[in-house]
Amino acid sequence: MPWRRSRLTWFVYMPLAIVLLLIVVLLVVIATFDWNRLKPTIDARVSQTIGRPFTINGDLHVGWSRQPGESGLAGLVPWPTLEARDITIANPDWAAQPQFAQLDALRFRLAPLPLLLHRVEIPTLYLVHPRIDLERDAQGHATWDFTFASNTEPSAWTLDLRAIGFDRGHIALDDASNKVKLEVAVEPLQHAVAYEDIVAQQSSEARDQATRIVGAGARNALAASAKENQAQPRGTRIPYQFAWQAEGSYQGATTRGKGKIGAVLALQQTDQPFPVQADVFVGDSHIALVGTLTDPLHLAALDIRLWFSGSNMAKLYPLTGITLPDTPPYATEGHLKATLKRGDSHFTYEHFRGRIGGSDVAGDLAFDTAGPRPKLSGQARSSTLRFVDLGPLIGAGSNAQKQQRGDATPQPSGKVLPVEPFRTDRWRAMDADVQFSAAHIVREAALPIDALSTHLVLDAGVLTLDPLSFDLAGGKVDSNLRLDGSRTPLQGAIRLKARHLKLKQLFPALEPMRTSLGEINGDAALDARGNSVSALLGTATGEVKLLMNDGAISKTLLETAGLNVANVVIGKLFGDKTVKINCAASDLTATDGLFQTNLFVLDTEDATITVDGTVNFANEQLNLDVRPDAKGVRIFSLRSPLYVKGTLKNPDVGVQPGPLILRGGGAVALGVLAAPVAALLPLVATSKGQPDNTCTTVLEQMRGPSKARPVPAPAKPATGAR
Repeated sequence: MPWRRSRLTWFVYMPLAIVLLLIVVLLVVIATFDWNRLKPTIDARVSQTIGRPFTINGDLHVGWSRQPGESGLAGLVPWPTLEARDITIANPDWAAQPQFAQLDALRFRLAPLPLLLHRVEIPTLYLVHPRIDLERDAQGHATWDFTFASNTEPSAWTLDLRAIGFDRGHIALDDASNKVKLEVAVEPLQHAVAYEDIVAQQSSEARDQATRIVGAGARNALAASAKENQAQPRGTRIPYQFAWQAEGSYQGATTRGKGKIGAVLALQQTDQPFPVQADVFVGDSHIALVGTLTDPLHLAALDIRLWFSGSNMAKLYPLTGITLPDTPPYATEGHLKATLKRGDSHFTYEHFRGRIGGSDVAGDLAFDTAGPRPKLSGQARSSTLRFVDLGPLIGAGSNAQKQQRGDATPQPSGKVLPVEPFRTDRWRAMDADVQFSAAHIVREAALPIDALSTHLVLDAGVLTLDPLSFDLAGGKVDSNLRLDGSRTPLQGAIRLKARHLKLKQLFPALEPMRTSLGEINGDAALDARGNSVSALLGTATGEVKLLMNDGAISKTLLETAGLNVANVVIGKLFGDKTVKINCAASDLTATDGLFQTNLFVLDTEDATITVDGTVNFANEQLNLDVRPDAKGVRIFSLRSPLYVKGTLKNPDVGVQPGPLILRGGGAVALGVLAAPVAALLPLVATSKGQPDNTCTTVLEQMRGPSKARPVPAPAKPATGAR
């Protein structure tokens, strides 16, 4: 019947019409609703949550549109776009600046359907012209540490923020705790820049800077590194769209920097790396990088090309937290990869190359933050190592050089031994396990060191170099060094063995040596305490033995070798002529820095020369008697003994007052030096293939009762000491 049909239609369509009407009314209400009415509620809720005053000073607006790229129901339902203008977040009362952050606007789109599942899904949050003031006082209170409202019950809502969009802005940092003050300005580029262009520009600038600091050799070294690091990080197709500049200071050093970044920082999507570039100067240290940051919300990964250069690698410690040695000016380039996790990050500096002073360096290093202390491990190598570039390791160099590398301990004018203290506080800050080798070593005064290799281990402040080996003049110098920086004062020990150093290779320019079959062999065992080379030698206890046969010596030779005292003595004895040495033997005992001669004799073709006395490394004082016993009347000047006094830097060498020494009287009284002679005879036995070693005859003539004092045994460290 018609009325029934009409009634049925009414029951079917009327509810639908009512729903549609309600939807229309709701849309009209939402579209025309004055969202500013919600500002007090929003301000109060956010302020309560973050524990700071939060205020929307401008308009609060909501617009509606469909989301591009969405399909299905999510593509049909309009998405709201929320925009809040003129937002401020206050600082705590103790801060110097009243506002923590100010934004011209905060804008984001909200996915409506996930709200049904209590999930707030925001694809991108845009910050329009943010101005942020970050402060931290000397007690460690920081304005970026928010006191969030505690809630014992877990919230039914979750936030899914996927990215942050940037706009021009300004960031100020005043960190009294770390002595940092920075002003950073971010501005949009006129046009996007590709990754390849950024790398080319940064490579050129970094190599120019390295050339200015180290010299022309640095450019070639860095270019070689670039060939090994050509692989581009994943995601480098994303262009750079913003530039930033920074000025300020870091721990008293002037700081400036510039760089470029992308426009959108993906917080979770690992397939959308964020491009970064930085070119920063802190004092005279330069750090530059180009690459990508992935998943920064969870600190997932860093993949960058990295350049370092500066006057001293030790200056990188405040910036990186890595204990590095004092060095001459340096420059390196390599590929840094990092897996970033809180308390357990892993960094690798792969295929790096560079220059340190006049030496080349290359290798692979890793740095891990897990464990009780961070740890540096890996291997480094040098094809050509300049001996002078090792000087800063022990505090050597002029006061001007020390000042350039940041050392505040001037070298006293009257001292030779370096007084610059070791940075043992940094030794305790991290561990290390690094292999280092040098294929060839160059020294201005011709010293035929062919190679160096060592295994460096740093464990809880205890530094060991074991082995520390040199290939020298066809022979080998094997040693091990232990410096315990966990104790005060530092405890040191060295054991050294030199074998088969060929004299004709040690002094190739000296004509009498070219046909020599002579060798140098020696042993040293010293224990000491003190926080510098000067302090260690000034407390050294132990013994040193050295034996040389079939050699030659001259004032010019010793002058070239840098042996200041010896060349003065030889000059007074022989003038500047070359003198053949049948045997040179020394046995020294050290007690608290005082080195006593048990035996020190040079048997030459003209005379037998003995040296008695002490060298005090604690005050660098010399007190030696040099007694020549001429073998012929033709060397009349050798009949007068000499004294050596003064200091290592300014020796005083003169003729002893008193009667002349008669020919044949000699200072080598047979039968009084048995112990030191017996101690040196094993060094003769090490000279293989030399049945007529002249030292055998000389030493055998000196056998007899000993007047030498026994070497005190070094004190054993306390149980549990490292």
